[in-house]
Amino acid sequence: MNEYDKGRLNLPFVGIPTFGKRPYVSDWDKIEAEIAIIGAPFDGGTQYRSGARFGPRAIREASTLFSFGHAGAYDYDDNKTYLDKTTRIIDMGDADIIHTDTEKSHRNIEFAVQCAKKAGALPVTLGGDHSINIPCINALKEFHKKIHILQIDAHLDFVDERHGVRYGHGNPMRRAAEKEYVMGMTQVGIRNVSSTTKEGYEDAISMGSTILTVRQFRALKLEDVVKKIPLEIPIYVTIDIDAFCPSIAPGTGTPSHGGFLYYEVLELLQNITLQNHIVGIDIVEVAPDYDPTDSTAILAAQILLNFLRRIFLRITIGCRKISR
Repeated sequence: MNEYDKGRLNLPFVGIPTFGKRPYVSDWDKIEAEIAIIGAPFDGGTQYRSGARFGPRAIREASTLFSFGHAGAYDYDDNKTYLDKTTRIIDMGDADIIHTDTEKSHRNIEFAVQCAKKAGALPVTLGGDHSINIPCINALKEFHKKIHILQIDAHLDFVDERHGVRYGHGNPMRRAAEKEYVMGMTQVGIRNVSSTTKEGYEDAISMGSTILTVRQFRALKLEDVVKKIPLEIPIYVTIDIDAFCPSIAPGTGTPSHGGFLYYEVLELLQNITLQNHIVGIDIVEVAPDYDPTDSTAILAAQILLNFLRRIFLRITIGCRKISR
């Protein structure tokens, strides 16, 4: 008898769609897991099309496609089974969002990430617009003396201030670079026009950023890209879904043609797990209403699950533990 013959079949469309159908933990003082999923359904920082507030719900729903079966997920490419019953992933639900109040909403997101970190879990935050990265980075201050940020994005998001706005989705990387514990950034996928001015790019470089456009990324060997990321510093990974080409990820507020394809990003993330501690992840700007096929949400769920399985493999084989 194989594992599929035991217990419920538990097809993707059956049951409550937590992330990967993993247990929901409402009491954040009782988190016992290696990986904790947090929803951050805030899109009050958008400058163009809103709708990313529905991103966490869409990503969770899409993740059920990859969750059925009791024996984990077998990968033919790797000849390995990942994310079986021994993988402790929980879903914390959503941070509370206060409409029209960015400060309180961000504070609630920060608290959720802190609860995950205090429990020794890797926080994985589902946005929401990219401004939710600001509280995620803020939450790491008491846990890490230094971090490096890998940003995968079509836009630099390095605006300092515009008409008094400092905490929108065009500001998160600037706010992060100002933190004394952020030791530079590697920003890949940047292309076309955005709200960041020429001076913003110059500021980013002067504050420790390495910037690679999609064409520059493709002109390099993958190992040469990975070498640009420091070895000895824990890494926080932030993925904006608009880093991908809108031909495969149309469901986003600010699409930009000429983006990455699936395996380009997956192989980068897989290589990062081989050399770095990953201390936090967010994936942002999934706006499902612009994609009636749900391909964008499925892409977000799939890239996350494949990234997490690689991280968890490093834990289980003892080569590297998640930095607490």
